[in-house]
Amino acid sequence: MSISDPLRLGVVGLGRGFALSARAIAAHPGLRLVGAADPDEESCRAVQRAFGGRIYGDIAALAGDPDIEAIYICTPHHLHRDHALTALRAGKHVLVEKPMAVTLAEADAMIDAAQAGARQLIVGPSHSFDGPVRLAAEMIAAGAIGAVKMIHALYATDFLYRPRRAEELAGDLGGGAVLGQAIHQIDVVRRLAGVPAQRVTARTGGAWDPARRVEGAYAMLVDFDGGIFATLTYSGHGHFDGDRLLEGISELGIRKPDRHGATRPRLHTTADEAAARRARRFTRLEDCPQPETHEHFGQVIVFGTQGDLRLTPEGVELSDAQRRSFHPAPFTTPRAEVFDALYAAIRHGKAPLQDGAWGRASLEICLAALAGARSGAVQPLQFQR
Repeated sequence: MSISDPLRLGVVGLGRGFALSARAIAAHPGLRLVGAADPDEESCRAVQRAFGGRIYGDIAALAGDPDIEAIYICTPHHLHRDHALTALRAGKHVLVEKPMAVTLAEADAMIDAAQAGARQLIVGPSHSFDGPVRLAAEMIAAGAIGAVKMIHALYATDFLYRPRRAEELAGDLGGGAVLGQAIHQIDVVRRLAGVPAQRVTARTGGAWDPARRVEGAYAMLVDFDGGIFATLTYSGHGHFDGDRLLEGISELGIRKPDRHGATRPRLHTTADEAAARRARRFTRLEDCPQPETHEHFGQVIVFGTQGDLRLTPEGVELSDAQRRSFHPAPFTTPRAEVFDALYAAIRHGKAPLQDGAWGRASLEICLAALAGARSGAVQPLQFQR
């Protein structure tokens, strides 16, 4: 791809989220990272060494840079609204990490600000951008399995025992498995269902570990228009490793050795956890994860009237009454699809699938799942698309 006018990008928040996207940003011919903001000066200097550009201490200063066209927000969930509004009101386009906010009112404010300023608001990265998910959606649209009837999504990780900030273990600040992880599964099944969701039934069982006092697991049933339904199940308690069901390939697309039980021993003390958390921040491009396959979010199977699709980190397996065939998903740089969407939206006016309204719809399902888990009642939905 030859790009004569690369998009001038700023980023706020230089922790793990940015580190996972840094290679895609560096490799994308349509992007040039020209500014970064974070209260941690060491992280800012690391980004400046890797990308060049200017560094700032906060989002207001970054948004005030007239050379920056779009800002990628990688800060904690509960800061997304304020940071997005600062960027949008300064005339910047916004790419905000999922979930876009922690309440629907916050999401509404972000959508309203983007519309008022005629700016793009994109929510991601989420696994709905992954190449195999896109390929499966295209195959479904082409009639490869007839009418979709049921979708199954299952994953188990050590999410709850990775190094966490205090707010990541506080439900009212957007912590926990539902807002932190279900958003991926929800985005994936929504893209594959291809029609609006209607209602949610969910359970979490509450906080299972008194040392990590937030929900770390969930199961939910999502009903869609047309009689389609999806089951979403997840545990982040670090026991069964869901990557074993995907040829040992991690969520980040890296073939990994079997290191069962390796996560928890690093969290003996608060100091241990703080040090481990700091080690996950951006330091150098060479230290960022280097995927070998597409990213994924566990086992996903789509059941149709004429066949079934199983998503893998490398593509899609189609099974019907006559045969089983494998369809590879072209692989370049993971998360490139996210920044392709950002570039196409800003330079070519191509509306992205994962816009603000899409992000709000996925957030609504997360919040409905939490409400339903507390009350035991089925939760209707009203902001779907």
